[in-house]
Formats: sequence, structure tokens, C-alpha cells
Amino acid sequence: MAYVYLLTNKRGTVLYTGSSSDLMRRVLEHKTGVYETAFTKKYRCYYLVWHEEHPTLSDARKKERQIKRWLREWKEKLISEMNPEWKDLSEGWYTEADLSPA
Repeated sequence: MAYVYLLTNKRGTVLYTGSSSDLMRRVLEHKTGVYETAFTKKYRCYYLVWHEEHPTLSDARKKERQIKRWLREWKEKLISEMNPEWKDLSEGWYTEADLSPA
């Protein structure tokens, strides 16, 4: 399985689209800032607000590329259909130790 996902910052002003074969690991990497120069670290996009499962990583990447071309309004609609309150869907996935910088 593979996933395409959307992250946002605390105020919901920035959206990031990504894909991964391991959603939990990838979201944790975003939350802990593993990649110093990453877009998500710079704009503090740590909140998972939408995700979709795909049979292969190739399929997920295809959907990721498609979503990246969408208007923001369309992305917001997609998020609101799954997650009307834009809550962090990864809440409860990690311990405090997981989220602590290494």
C-alpha cells in the first residue's frame, strides 16, 4: 500500500502534498524536522489533514502530481469532505519520545 496526503500548518494557511509507502513514518519525519531544508519544516506543516490509500507508490505519486496542480479551493474541499474540522489525523500516533529531536 501507498498513500498520498496533505499537511497544513497550525493556522491552515499553507498546504503540502506528499506521497509515501509508509504514512506513519513519513508524517513523523515531517513533525520532527528530519530534513533541515524541507518545505514542511520551513512553513511548519506538521498537521495531517487528509490522506488516501493507493495500491502502489506509483499510483500514489500520480495522484500527488495531480493534486499539486489543483486550485487551493479544490484541495480545501477534498480535506473538508474527509475532515471537516481540519483536525490532525495523526494525533495519538506518536509518543512524546517519538516527537523529541534526536
